[in-house]
Amino acid sequence: MQQPFIIKNVAFGVGKPAVCVPVMEQDREEIFQKITELVKENVQMIEWRADWFRYVENEDAVRALLEEIRPLVENTVFLFTFRSRKQGGNSGLAEKKILRLNEIAAKSQAVDIIDLEFFEATFPLKEIRRFQKMGVKIIASHHDFDGTPAESIMRMLLTKMKEGNADIVKLAVMPQNTEDVLRLLAVTADMKKSYPGLPVVTMAMGNVGVISRICGETFGSCITFGAAGRTSAPGQINYKELETILELLHKNQEA
Repeated sequence: MQQPFIIKNVAFGVGKPAVCVPVMEQDREEIFQKITELVKENVQMIEWRADWFRYVENEDAVRALLEEIRPLVENTVFLFTFRSRKQGGNSGLAEKKILRLNEIAAKSQAVDIIDLEFFEATFPLKEIRRFQKMGVKIIASHHDFDGTPAESIMRMLLTKMKEGNADIVKLAVMPQNTEDVLRLLAVTADMKKSYPGLPVVTMAMGNVGVISRICGETFGSCITFGAAGRTSAPGQINYKELETILELLHKNQEA
């Protein structure tokens, strides 16, 4: 059963959301340099968006880069993500190849969490269990870039991912108006009420959804993504500004 947990002194599922910074550079040197810079800035969490890596189809290149990264992130939560084109990513690899990359990441001892696109996987429950046995946590994710489904659909998507026994469930949608954002926040709060131990991540993308990236502590979203250069999704805020806003809100909620 999913429960709040701590990785490298970062809590997931309780309190202030963790700020995760995506790395989307294409070349090995750029990726290594960006991660080095972010670690020096003491970011809580880094996401390597491997679908942007120029040589992502070369397993040896991915394995070698993860070996280089491992000592850098000893004290930083490290998330490995290959985002498929269907889910808004940069590469169209077949499922078998994506799962192979996830396996390399799980075995690398550099990665703490792997993002698995739940509804793109043929056997998601099997893959979640397999990677968890390798010692990593799993985010089961789904991204809708076309709109914001009905509340019943969003609740169903999150519940299905919960039933897959992922450690964290994540849903990102594209709002057309403020009402869409409010519906997503209502579903998020309802999930936390129904499953208080479940770490949930939700966000409404785009400019109208920016509020969803800063109110996670109130509504129940445990990770928010902040940009350091290129954004991985529409509406991302600079991570330093995001950290400042979250800390201010946190202090006032504690008061």
